[in-house]
Amino acid sequence: MSKIFILGGTGFLGYYTTKELLKSGYEVKTMSLPPMPTKDLLPNGVECSLGNINELSDEEIIALLSDCDGFIYAAGADERTVPKKPAMKFFYEMNVVPTQRLARLSRLAGLKKFVIFNSYFAEFTERLPEFELRKQGYPNNRLLQEQVAFAEGEGEMTVCSIRLPYIFGTMPGREPLWTMFVDQARGKDLFPAPAGGTAMVTVEQVAEAALGALENGEHRGTYPICALNMSYKDFYTMIVEALGQSETTQVPVLTYEQMKPAYEAIDQEADANGVEHGIHMAVSGKLQSIDLFIDPEETRHVLNIQEHDVVESIKETLERCVK
Repeated sequence: MSKIFILGGTGFLGYYTTKELLKSGYEVKTMSLPPMPTKDLLPNGVECSLGNINELSDEEIIALLSDCDGFIYAAGADERTVPKKPAMKFFYEMNVVPTQRLARLSRLAGLKKFVIFNSYFAEFTERLPEFELRKQGYPNNRLLQEQVAFAEGEGEMTVCSIRLPYIFGTMPGREPLWTMFVDQARGKDLFPAPAGGTAMVTVEQVAEAALGALENGEHRGTYPICALNMSYKDFYTMIVEALGQSETTQVPVLTYEQMKPAYEAIDQEADANGVEHGIHMAVSGKLQSIDLFIDPEETRHVLNIQEHDVVESIKETLERCVK
């Protein structure tokens, strides 16, 4: 039996990954920022400590990891964060610097596997060079996060990355991030949708992908995952239905050109306030005008991702948001 360390084991992704590893016979050790979402969140037998791992010394971290065989990095800042300018520096310090350090210390502690939970924006930065996403703080540093971890593991530790799309599911003690979408539609006559669409998975599939990456992932492997591709129009319609507003709220599809002035105004307001989006809204809006779709078969068999009812998971998630 192997022991896996999960950074962020009490978070949404870490919680489900913990359960998946335990089900597969692994032991789990985790460290997360306080407080615990609920008192009895994690099963008995999980070694859980609360605190900021970045405040520990190198020696303390190596000692913490010394009895582990693998590391799952389920932490960091995502694109919803709007930091002080420049965003490039913020996401470098939040996602790249700690990942490089923990990958290096994991290797020194003798770990053999290191898995990063990353973003599908890293995937589309490579697939869609015409959008010049490398100039944007968030995707640029998501790619750099992978590269520094790969370099730290070279020759001694297998390091790979799972590139995550929209994720649905619920957990005890935490509000789904989709609540912000539901609140935007609540009581509105119009809830305009972008013209494109997005890849989606359930949180259980993320956990299965993490296990698959530990067991089958190759060094420098990047694995975009998907179980269902859906238009924003269909997703927004599900939000309206969850709110019971099907008869009162219309979901028109607007083109990028129609929405561009609003996006640019948000960017200008952010700039005036000294903050910056990790992906500028004008760029993010343009991305949402196309289909950010992923073929599920690209990685499903490699990572042994199982079939789940994504639509039902979306409904359950939205129901929790409404309540």
